[in-house]
Amino acid sequence: MAKIGLIGGSGLEKLNLLKDTREVVADTPFGAPSSSFYYGRVADNEVYILSRHARDHSITPSHVNYRANIHALKEIGCSFIIATTACGSLRDKIRRGDIVFPDQFLDFTRKRINTFHDHFEPGVTGHVAMADPFSEELRKKLIRSAEALKLSYHPKGTIVTIEGPRFSTRAESNMFRTIGADIINMSIAPEAALANEAGIAYAAIALSTDYDAWKLDEKPVTWDEILRVFEENVKHVTALLVNVLEDFTA
Repeated sequence: MAKIGLIGGSGLEKLNLLKDTREVVADTPFGAPSSSFYYGRVADNEVYILSRHARDHSITPSHVNYRANIHALKEIGCSFIIATTACGSLRDKIRRGDIVFPDQFLDFTRKRINTFHDHFEPGVTGHVAMADPFSEELRKKLIRSAEALKLSYHPKGTIVTIEGPRFSTRAESNMFRTIGADIINMSIAPEAALANEAGIAYAAIALSTDYDAWKLDEKPVTWDEILRVFEENVKHVTALLVNVLEDFTA
């Protein structure tokens, strides 16, 4: 049996992934998480779903309490976190509807607190290694599930996280391509860093919905387009989550 946290956009709790469901309310020294947890079971595993931007999508990317979200999952006893996110593609080969399992991130946020260490306790430096921020064990489970389901996926990639909520300029989009980013979003880097500090294995399912702003033969990204493509492909994300959650008991 495993305890697994799922962090996603608003609506993840509506995907009917779980059995024996109930609400779990948590509080932390860093304040309240984005929402209550939607608890349930898959096979013998306990799963806690958290809506990153609240159930009504009222919390902007910059104002998500990432520390409270991760700390609450740690206190609940989760050993694994799987995050879902819509992302923009910065590469021709990553098409709309493709899934990417990132193995590296670039953090271009500016306003967010991305550590639990407001100060160092005596004898504790808090300098956490971050060379490989995504759990290889979890990524392998996700890749194995995507392969079994015959999904269109990319086994690795570098995700750049920007502050938001605005989208990139063309110049920024091209800069991110030049420095090696493959996909772009507004939330993964702080979560991944904090999960590493908390000692929780973390991996992400990034669904490509658009081409950001770099592609001249495509219209620049809009929120309506993101929602349209995500809704068209949500069945793939759902199938992937169910498959990988069952894999914890395989």
